[in-house]
Amino acid sequence: MNEAALQLTALTRSFQQGDVTIEVLRGVDFRLEKGEIVALLGPSGSGKSTLLQAAGLLEGGFGGAIAIDGKAAVHMSDRERTALRRDKLGFVYQFHHLLPDFSAEENVVLPQLVHGTARAAAETRARDLLTVLGLSARLHHRPAQLSGGEQQRVAVARALANKPVLVLADEPTGNLDEDTAARVLEEFLTLVRSQGSAALIATHNRALAAKMDRVVRLDHGKLVAG
Repeated sequence: MNEAALQLTALTRSFQQGDVTIEVLRGVDFRLEKGEIVALLGPSGSGKSTLLQAAGLLEGGFGGAIAIDGKAAVHMSDRERTALRRDKLGFVYQFHHLLPDFSAEENVVLPQLVHGTARAAAETRARDLLTVLGLSARLHHRPAQLSGGEQQRVAVARALANKPVLVLADEPTGNLDEDTAARVLEEFLTLVRSQGSAALIATHNRALAAKMDRVVRLDHGKLVAG
């Protein structure tokens, strides 16, 4: 059997508030195949962001097992997890988190340089991605000079720059108006599919979720078919 882009097994996460234990994830089992795009539905507070943080190896405190591209993360050191995130993962958040003092192109070049890509190749890749996303005239603009939709397009290009096996997106169009959100998501999905990455995209918008290959939903800490 081919290795999954993401495999979660009996994943749990709880938080303590005073004397009360809040169980956010209650034994989540989930397999995301390479090249598959899945929507993660659930209302605010249902644990979508917590699940994505687990899948992205962004914090500890989780029970169960997480494997990315067949590599089990449970017993990895911090250095090994950092390398796995760098080499295998791309992230898109609701807020773009672009570096304000760098241009659109530079924001997409930098993660490639960290990955070890030569500068010339990184610049070419950045320009190609941003051009596909309709930003060929905005390459040298800083984030403050871009609209919300343009900023999020740069964030999409940055997430895909290193051709990750797995892209994790947390409400990636949540700060955009409806029309812009639909356009950005369409461009995002087209790029993800064109390079063969898998993606898990958290959203509360069923219309956007319907454009993906499959829908799952968090229900009382369990993952069920959407």
